[in-house]
Amino acid sequence: MGIIDQKIKKGEEHLMISKPLRLILFQSGRHVLRSLFFVTGFLIGVFLYLQLKAFHMSTPKTEQPLWSTVLFHHSTMMEIKQVLQTQELQHDMSDQELFTKVSSLSSPSSSPSSSSWFGRMHNNDEKMVVKVAFMFMTGGALPLAALWDKFFKGHEGFYSIYVHTNPSFQDSYPETSVFYSRRIPSQPVYWGTSSMVDAEKRLLANALLDESNQRFVLLSDSCIPLFDFTTIYDYLTGTNLSFIGSFDDPRKSGRGRYNPKMYPQINVTHWRKGSQWFSTTRELALHILADTFYYKIFDQHCKPPCYMDEHYIPTLIHMFHGEMSANRTLTWVDWSRVGPHPGRFIWPDITDEFLNRIRFTEECAYYSRDGENTTTSKCFLFARKFTEDTLEPLLRIYPLVLGSGP
Repeated sequence: MGIIDQKIKKGEEHLMISKPLRLILFQSGRHVLRSLFFVTGFLIGVFLYLQLKAFHMSTPKTEQPLWSTVLFHHSTMMEIKQVLQTQELQHDMSDQELFTKVSSLSSPSSSPSSSSWFGRMHNNDEKMVVKVAFMFMTGGALPLAALWDKFFKGHEGFYSIYVHTNPSFQDSYPETSVFYSRRIPSQPVYWGTSSMVDAEKRLLANALLDESNQRFVLLSDSCIPLFDFTTIYDYLTGTNLSFIGSFDDPRKSGRGRYNPKMYPQINVTHWRKGSQWFSTTRELALHILADTFYYKIFDQHCKPPCYMDEHYIPTLIHMFHGEMSANRTLTWVDWSRVGPHPGRFIWPDITDEFLNRIRFTEECAYYSRDGENTTTSKCFLFARKFTEDTLEPLLRIYPLVLGSGP
């Protein structure tokens, strides 16, 4: 074998040895490099976590406004429902702290009018949903909850629910119910006393914390809807007026309850009476909540047989905000029976003829947002007082009678 051949053979042997060695060294280097990247990334992550944690601890906690849940682009209705159900209404604020907070968020003069809010809803890229706040005042359970569940079903995101009940009452609503976790911090309510007005204001204040609530309806545990959700929603949001009954009753049960000690702040000619169950716009709700002066006069001088819940808000509206109300209630009751309380309805009363008679019992004026004045046979959207045993027949005829209207 020649010298050249020997060199070639040695070179080949060198290549056969050095090639695996280079491969091993290359692969080892890659593992080392990966380890260095991992360790470096881990250390950077720990550093950033500690920095963010320190920043979070040093930054004051801010409250997430409830109305942010209705600013959405492509959220599904199921997602909205899940968000709404997780909103906690419980807080540890006193009534005064709550009222002060609401006043600081918005005042009647700074609160957007209905027309401007609806304009924002239609013109903004982000859809702002106008909601109706349904405020239930009850001493315990809601015996007709299943009917209301059916009423609200499929309309998530267009309503809010608030329940004021006795603090000692233990809730038993399933998670699938619209009333689940909708209870506000409450106080005991005693019939015929100022505590009833306190409960009304407490409901309004909690509902006003949600800016998207533009209409507010006060309901009792014996109330039922007389139409489907869409009809009632369009009726309430289609006008800039509130629906608060306020009339001059010359009888003993009206002017006879006026206390001369209210003079001169409140004259007998100012004195008005009306249904406790109202529907109001956001602007007028803020006016009602803002009043403390006339509330104190009523609290001091309106004692049974003067009932503050029947006179305080009707008189206040008549004195200062009459142009903001249609001067009628949307809740039908039967006062044909003699006594301090309206008539009750039981299971045998529930027929389609009976409900239609309530729904279209009379005609009234309706002023739409665009200024049009029309006459309608839909003067009442709700009715009371329906006992617990009416639930079954109401659920049975609901799709046929209450599901729609002419």
